[in-house]
Amino acid sequence: MSYDENIRIGELLNNAESFAVLEKHLPEFVKEPTFKMATNFTLDQLAALPQVDISLSTLQILKQELAAIAFEATVQKQEIGAPTGNKEGISLEGKVIVVTGAGSGIGRASAVIMGSRGAKLVLVDFNEQTGEETLALVRENGGEATFVQADVSKESDVQNYIQKAVEAYGKIDVAFNNAGILQKFQRFQDISEEEFTRIMDVNVKGIFLGMKYALQVMDKQGYGHIINTASTTAIRAEHSLAAYTASKHAVAGLTKAAALEYVRKGIRINAICPGGVATTLTAAVPQSLQESGYVPEEFPNMRIGRYAEPEELAQIVAFLASDYSSYMTGSIILADGGITL
Repeated sequence: MSYDENIRIGELLNNAESFAVLEKHLPEFVKEPTFKMATNFTLDQLAALPQVDISLSTLQILKQELAAIAFEATVQKQEIGAPTGNKEGISLEGKVIVVTGAGSGIGRASAVIMGSRGAKLVLVDFNEQTGEETLALVRENGGEATFVQADVSKESDVQNYIQKAVEAYGKIDVAFNNAGILQKFQRFQDISEEEFTRIMDVNVKGIFLGMKYALQVMDKQGYGHIINTASTTAIRAEHSLAAYTASKHAVAGLTKAAALEYVRKGIRINAICPGGVATTLTAAVPQSLQESGYVPEEFPNMRIGRYAEPEELAQIVAFLASDYSSYMTGSIILADGGITL
């Protein structure tokens, strides 16, 4: 196929001819972490960022020279592809683990890895199709699981998936409250009440309800562990993401408050704080910027020079779900490639 303006930076970097063109006209910039991290951006979307210095004339020359290059048709990589579980490593044999947001990203990768290590999983997602796909992946990798479709912001749905877990396996050892959504990039004054409510319903209310009903089960059991997915925005602000930042600060607060309350009851509560992770959320960022008509003055710059793969976060989740994290509670764990340094 020939070059068109919808081709992503990642495809240009993976083609020797197009990479040579980029290197010719942007010799210093192609070496910078910002460029390598923009794999889901088109050239136009990248050039629109105010901190990216690509002139209009250079952009036009790039497009002209790229138009002469033939690109192989590629199948778009799924957000985490078909992750393979790692049977080696920390055993989770016999543990019953509930995973929300299991249909993609960190949730899917965590489910596959934990299932391969012996955990019995209850997979929860709003999207039935992607949830069933994760279920199939877990089983293909030797895991045992069941899927429950749910909207985590609805109390009745949360009660249902918690009940299904207890009915299926008689207990809940770990609840991984991972489901979350990203807001549109926009200035504080432009955030609508509807958008603010949408973010809070999923990112805060969904975590609150998941914790509440898992804690009811764990309190009766006399043990359990809750893991929440927060974000680096739980400890710092992110430009043009005020509602999202507020929601993740709230997740950190809920985590610490519950950890303090249940610390003597055999129940631990921790949170992970990813930076940029290569998931459908981050893949949608360029389009979100384009649709909003507002480009933030800052662009994430992981000092490690790349986004995390979901499997890298999943390994941390698997460790937290194990008994090896037994002395950790109330921890807000950064896994962010150095973005908060």
